[in-house]
Amino acid sequence: MGIFQGNSGTSPNASTFTSDIDSATRLATSAPFAAYLTEEIFQKSAFIQSGVVQLDSRLNNITGTRVELPFFNSFSPTEEIVASSATWGSNSAGYYTTQKTTAATQYGTITTRGFAVSADDLSQVQTGEDALANIRGQLSAAINKLNTSKLTSMLTGIVGPSGPLAATNAVGKAATTGTLAETNYLSAANVTEAKYKLGEKASDVTTIAVHPKVAAYLEQVGMLTFSTSALAAAGAVTWGAGGVAVDNTQVGKFAGLNVIVDEQLPIRGTSGQHEQFVCYLMGAGVIRTGSQFPLLIETERNILALQNNMAVTYNNIMHVIGTTWSSSSDGPTNAALATASNWGAAFSEKRNIPIVELVVNSPFGGTVA
Repeated sequence: MGIFQGNSGTSPNASTFTSDIDSATRLATSAPFAAYLTEEIFQKSAFIQSGVVQLDSRLNNITGTRVELPFFNSFSPTEEIVASSATWGSNSAGYYTTQKTTAATQYGTITTRGFAVSADDLSQVQTGEDALANIRGQLSAAINKLNTSKLTSMLTGIVGPSGPLAATNAVGKAATTGTLAETNYLSAANVTEAKYKLGEKASDVTTIAVHPKVAAYLEQVGMLTFSTSALAAAGAVTWGAGGVAVDNTQVGKFAGLNVIVDEQLPIRGTSGQHEQFVCYLMGAGVIRTGSQFPLLIETERNILALQNNMAVTYNNIMHVIGTTWSSSSDGPTNAALATASNWGAAFSEKRNIPIVELVVNSPFGGTVA
């Protein structure tokens, strides 16, 4: 195996991993390290903890560049009238006409990604920190952020503008210009409307993911109290100032849904328009995940640069049940995942896919630069 001869702290590898941590080799070669990192990634992922993204063991240890997921379509039998005659039934022949359930295939694309870091010898003696905890915590947060970016790119392609679910599973309440009002914000009315895009499947929705600027509006509303000028049926109800109506400003639930707050959720709009925040209403288990191989950490010694190099490689699939990766290519970039033409709907009844996009404004938002 060849050894990288350059210094990771010089161009074109100007980013160093050396100033505030210990030896990467000692950390990465520790047997529990990869297991700790994998566990912490799961523990810190709000999408996984909410149940929206669920591990599917059938997606582990598979081969190939995409995975085929056969499924049965919803079965809706046609009733037949039974009578004591030779002509009953839809075939008018005195017996049942056999009906069939249909099946089709949906494809999920697999991605393998990673990055490399390095540490020099001096950092080991110049720091007195618990480097294992330091590195493990930083890597888990970084990988979670990268995974969330991939997930939001995928949702943009599937349910965003021109996506296969855009016409059925999306509600737009955001204004692009002009004066904003409550009807443009994340209100109970707008969430209810979005849920019922799924019809009777609205009850499948358990979680809503929002941008922090949208969460700030929810927090503000939660802290408001109301008062009335007269305790009478016709008395005017007005919002009061200074009162706190909740004992915790962090909004854990809204409109009966668990709330995920993530800054990587899309913000739409062109220059000069109001920021338009994309929220996702999702059901438990709508996104399945798995990996072909466990998270891989490898190290090597670069003696000429007095550095230890570490490479982190991870592989996974994130698949929205009821959709299919229809592109002829695999191993997509985030830009490819966000491209609507690369996706299709596998379910003929799209309301069976418990994801709804809701686009709103926020009084805490600004204009698009």
